[in-house]
Amino acid sequence: MRKNEFVYFDNAASTPMDPRVIEEVCRHFKMTYGNASSLHSMGLNAKEVLEESRKMVALLINAKVGDIFFTSSGTESDNLAIKGVALQNRSRGNHIITSSIEHHAVENACKELMKQGFEVTFLTVDEYGLIDVEQLEAEITDETILISIMFANNEIGTMEPIKDIGRIARERDIIFHTDAVQAFGKVPIDVDELSIDLLSVSSHKIYGPKGVGMLYIRNQGRRANGCKYIRPIMHGGSHEKNMRPSTENVPCIAGFAKAVEIARKEMKQEAQKLTRFRDRIITTVLNNISGAYLNGHPMQRLPNNVHLGFRCMEGETILISLNMENIGASTGSACTSNSTKPSHVLLAIGLTPEEATGSLRVTLGRFTTEEEIDYFLETLPRVINEIRNMAPLDSWFCCGNRVKI
Repeated sequence: MRKNEFVYFDNAASTPMDPRVIEEVCRHFKMTYGNASSLHSMGLNAKEVLEESRKMVALLINAKVGDIFFTSSGTESDNLAIKGVALQNRSRGNHIITSSIEHHAVENACKELMKQGFEVTFLTVDEYGLIDVEQLEAEITDETILISIMFANNEIGTMEPIKDIGRIARERDIIFHTDAVQAFGKVPIDVDELSIDLLSVSSHKIYGPKGVGMLYIRNQGRRANGCKYIRPIMHGGSHEKNMRPSTENVPCIAGFAKAVEIARKEMKQEAQKLTRFRDRIITTVLNNISGAYLNGHPMQRLPNNVHLGFRCMEGETILISLNMENIGASTGSACTSNSTKPSHVLLAIGLTPEEATGSLRVTLGRFTTEEEIDYFLETLPRVINEIRNMAPLDSWFCCGNRVKI
């Protein structure tokens, strides 16, 4: 590696824009500046770009073009899905089922609805972060109107049994939403095969621009009887078929569509490469660093996610030391990086608060190289040993077990 070259291993927080996407965005910023709702030629041109982008996104998840709605982010998509369904279906019931390891966009949207009288069940997960589908079935009542379970966890990378969840929801006539922000563009998703009614994604997780998201809404938000099952949560103009007001950011949506097009063509090959890198890191670290362990499912996980724990250590100290070596990683969700509280995800899988603070999330990406993996695996053991050697003697003892240096 070249001296002072930075190694970026925080792709779950945000990916760099692909150069092909940058070119697409810049082209449309120059040429497609009309409002897609205007009736003159520049507006009609913007509308055409918008609809072509919708087609490209629909293709990746085997959706109908009319079921794709653009938003500003994955967080907005989650809020629209959860609050929109809850408020529209209150006369049918007031019960929502989700999991204890959801992204804060889902967790806090549900907690806000609880203040309005809704009941929310937060399913427990096992040591790998997987929900129990039998527990899910047992928690369903006549009042249950929505199940919202993430496709893959943003911290530990575990992928949930989405097909089984979709089947249960379909059999019980319950609307099923999944936050697929981390999985979209990394693993195959077919909304029909998986019986998904609502699906949230974000552009900047797949090498697209920030400020663009998407919500898939099956049948444009209408049930078989024609009744609406979701309502808008913002009000304004008639954009996005009256579902999401505000002038569409056409240049960045076009960039998002370009990122989707690239993912559709390169996802399989990219996943194979990242899985090989991922497994190499896991095997090497667990075999060569004492007190290291893996969080999340060993196999049923995203191809680019490695979430490690180190006994008797603080993750922030490891991050600072790695950053001094020009390696950027994280301890978990970027949305809580300024919080002093242990990760709710790590606590949910059974870690103690002390153990939860000793985590390191390494998320690989399209531009990760073998050379960067080599450098990381060479640097991490040295960094861990240096930190342990500087620590007081008492910190070498964890729950009565001495950690070898």
